[in-house]
Amino acid sequence: MTEKHPSKDIMESKGTLLRGKTICMCLTGSVAIISAPIIARELMRYGAEVISIMTPAAATLVTPEMMHWATGNKTITHLTGAVEHVYLAGERPKAMGRADLILVCPATANTISKIANGIDDTPVTTVVTTAFGSDTPIIIVPAMHESMFRHPILKENIKKLRKCGVEILGPRISEGKAKIARIDDIIDRAIDFLVSKKDLHDMKILVTAGPTREYIDEIRFISNDSSGRMGIEIAKEASARGGEVLLLNGKSSIEPPGYLDVKNVVSTNDFIEAVKKQLTQTNYDMFICAAAISDYSPEECIKGKISSDSVKELHVNMKLTPKIIDEARKVNKDVFLVAFKAETNVSKTELIDRAFSRLKKSNADLIVANDVGGKIGFESLENEVFIIDNEKHITHVPQHTKRFVASKILDIALENYRIKNL
Repeated sequence: MTEKHPSKDIMESKGTLLRGKTICMCLTGSVAIISAPIIARELMRYGAEVISIMTPAAATLVTPEMMHWATGNKTITHLTGAVEHVYLAGERPKAMGRADLILVCPATANTISKIANGIDDTPVTTVVTTAFGSDTPIIIVPAMHESMFRHPILKENIKKLRKCGVEILGPRISEGKAKIARIDDIIDRAIDFLVSKKDLHDMKILVTAGPTREYIDEIRFISNDSSGRMGIEIAKEASARGGEVLLLNGKSSIEPPGYLDVKNVVSTNDFIEAVKKQLTQTNYDMFICAAAISDYSPEECIKGKISSDSVKELHVNMKLTPKIIDEARKVNKDVFLVAFKAETNVSKTELIDRAFSRLKKSNADLIVANDVGGKIGFESLENEVFIIDNEKHITHVPQHTKRFVASKILDIALENYRIKNL
């Protein structure tokens, strides 16, 4: 009897999003390959079967046995009479073993240019060429020195690949290196390609996320505990489903993925001005206001730093800030507007009633209500929400990951958007 490889024990430890999916992970000779076992195992934690293929250069940096250990599948280092490239990426039924996604990670300048020009002289380039012929999705994750990444011919080759439908993820420019994309971003994009619906195609969506900072003096400010995660997850989900997304991001404690179009803002006034500008200049289909906007701000910001040596008591006069959703509706009466309402330690009935009241006052189309006073606070990885429409129809999304909640919010928003625009 054949025993299960020990590496398979981690399968689906983080969920089943990639259950039944096979990812062909192509490794090339970049030192960023040290991240490959971690990436492979993260994909497995979501249920994916991972098969690794290595160029000769890759095998000098990380051994094939390391990837065999990481994935539980033997590593392919050369092509044989078994025609591994056709088995994994050819025009064959999925039931016969064809991969659902080709992930070239990390990808060197050498391999990127070979792929762009149809040169097949390694197992990796041959697998990718075969994938082109069978329309298997391809993600390429570059990693090299910055000077190599700036080579004009490489730039042209990357453009050529993008025109052919290849996703180029990253790189992150830092310390003179074009570094591999963040692991979380790589996992997210794999999930996007393999799971998400494309029902937001051709829709323009504006999303806000994160807290505001209202300055008392030039270094002290009033803010809140919002991490920005809920808004960022909504932006990620909307992008994955084919939307053209702009994220207006406050001082979030987590960094948005590099593939999103992001404009950073700080204060409530910054958010308001940015939202008004976007809704005036661009014909957005949806505006989802998930940012945690301050209700009050200091009447003035003191220049410099208030000295604690001379000021023994500090009295700060606060003024009510405008509601972004109200300002948004003033400049665009047609955009489908999704508001958020956070409360603390209130009953379900009171939470819903307060949210519905705000929905009506702001002439929004939907409002998402949640209680941030308990175990599911601003910084939690999970959320529980009530989605309320203008007829006071209520959809309860029980506690789940914020990405899951984001998908449900977009499901309801799209359904109501279509009804409104019949």
